Amino acid sequence: MGNRPRRKMKRSVLVTREIPREAVELLRGNCETVEVHRAERPLTRQELLEKVRGRDGILCCLTERIDSEVLDAARGVKGIANLAVGYDNIDVRGATERGVPVSNTPGVLTDATADRAWALLLSVARRVVEADRFTRGGRFQAWGPMMFLGADVAKKTLGIIGAGRIGTAVALRSRGFEMKVLYNDPAPNPVLEEQLSARRVGLDELLRESDFVSIHVSLTPETRHLIGDRELRLMKSSACLMNTSRGPVIDEKALVEALEKRQIAGAGLDVYEDEPCLTRGLAKLDNVVLLPHIGSATVATRTKMAMMAAENLVAMLKGERAPNCVNPEVYHRSRQVEP
Repeated sequence: MGNRPRRKMKRSVLVTREIPREAVELLRGNCETVEVHRAERPLTRQELLEKVRGRDGILCCLTERIDSEVLDAARGVKGIANLAVGYDNIDVRGATERGVPVSNTPGVLTDATADRAWALLLSVARRVVEADRFTRGGRFQAWGPMMFLGADVAKKTLGIIGAGRIGTAVALRSRGFEMKVLYNDPAPNPVLEEQLSARRVGLDELLRESDFVSIHVSLTPETRHLIGDRELRLMKSSACLMNTSRGPVIDEKALVEALEKRQIAGAGLDVYEDEPCLTRGLAKLDNVVLLPHIGSATVATRTKMAMMAAENLVAMLKGERAPNCVNPEVYHRSRQVEP
């Protein structure tokens, strides 16, 4: 009878931001209706509430807050795929109570985010952004022995807060700089200890001894404002702080004050406490490098993330277990999905 074309599921999917074409094609090859919000801005709250109605699946980003109100508006939704490793933008407990599986995209962005952390570290240490701005502004008239003096990186101490996949990758990249590595994590990390002779220490000790501190923890009630005024005062006045995890891990107001008073030498941020808004005074400081949450922003990485999210969502819509489900207990609560 020949090969028959695959029949699409009679499913309606909302993709809340524009994503790589390959992932959209995967969804369209499996679903009857796929709507992609292609504007440069996120959906407004009202737009989100309206567009999730009647959907079978939602592929969302960190820019969308999927709380109980959205879950109620999306009554009957069969799966939510988050285009990120973190999923603190989603009320996972509420989704579980409603029998809705939620997925994330772990693993694929490790290298890209680790590279970005090092880009921040080197930019802050060697005052790259300041010097670039100075040169572009036509102020470079001649070389000077005191011009833009920064900090050495080689043979210094790197402190890693959160030694999961990304924290480990950041630490391993320090080998070329012959750095001493300290890490703070609830669990020992054999890879770092065996390959780098890294020491697992308490947070206070890490902050006191490190020349560069890089944060790689998930956002939880315990890690919110993990770094505040007390912790910043523990750091060396010559130290630099980098955050590529979640903005609220740092008390941004306390950080601005510490940078203004030169309690620490500098900071590099890719995430913010009230993203995309910046705490008053932060943007005026010369000793901080500010990026627009682009830790995973490479063509290959974002394509892999989008494909993973799309594959997760297709599995949910087929009634199959999502490969990267973050609330697997939902499969025991819902009879709609077979384990």
